[in-house]
Amino acid sequence: MMLSRVLQLLGAEYGPFEWRPRYEPIWELIYTILSQHTSDVNSERAFNKLFSEFASPSDIANAEVTKIEKTIRSAGLFRVKARRIKEVLNCILKEIGSFDLSFLSEMPMDDAKKWLKKLDGIGPKTAAIILCFSFGMPAMPVDTHIFRVAKRLGFIGSKVTAEQAHDILESMISPEDIYSFHLCLINHGREICKAVAPKCQKCVLESDCPKLFTS
Repeated sequence: MMLSRVLQLLGAEYGPFEWRPRYEPIWELIYTILSQHTSDVNSERAFNKLFSEFASPSDIANAEVTKIEKTIRSAGLFRVKARRIKEVLNCILKEIGSFDLSFLSEMPMDDAKKWLKKLDGIGPKTAAIILCFSFGMPAMPVDTHIFRVAKRLGFIGSKVTAEQAHDILESMISPEDIYSFHLCLINHGREICKAVAPKCQKCVLESDCPKLFTS
C-alpha cells in the first residue's frame, strides 16, 4: 500500500495535525521515561503528580529517590524509573551545567540523537520523541502501535525490530510529513488497528490493506 495514500486517508480521518511543542525538552524527557512500559493514563497521572510535587527539574535531581518513587508510583516500574530520572537529570547537569536542552535544536539531527542516546535508559524512541515533540525535528518515534500498524501495512518486514523501524520509517517519509504520519499511525493503532481484534470493518484502509497480521 502506498505510504502517500495511507497518509491521505488517515490524515482525513484523524487530522489535520499542526505541530506545537508539548512540554519543555527536559520535561518531555522526564515524561518519556515515565511512559516506558506503561499505559498513557498511568504515565500521565504520574507525570502530573511529579510536576505538581516538584517545582523544577533541579528539585527532582536533588530529591531522595524514595520521594520520587512515591510520587510516580502509578507509572509502573516506578523504582527503576525514579532512579533513572534522577540519574539522567544529574548526568545532564554535570554535562552541560543546566537543564536547558535547546542546544539540541541547533545540531544535525543524527548528532542530537546520539547525544540523547548516550544517556542511560534513553533509546531511539525516547530520543525521537524529544526531538519531534519539543523541537519539531523530523525524527520518527515508533511505539508499539506504530510498529504494529507499519508491519501490517507492509512498510517494514516481519523480522524488523522496533529499534530498526525508527530509521527505516524515517527514511521513507518526507521530513515535513513525519509528525503527521506518526500521529496518524498512533491514532489508528489505538482506535482501529488494535493488537487483538482489529476493527477491520471500520478501517478506512480496509480495501487496500494487505492484512499482514504478523505482529
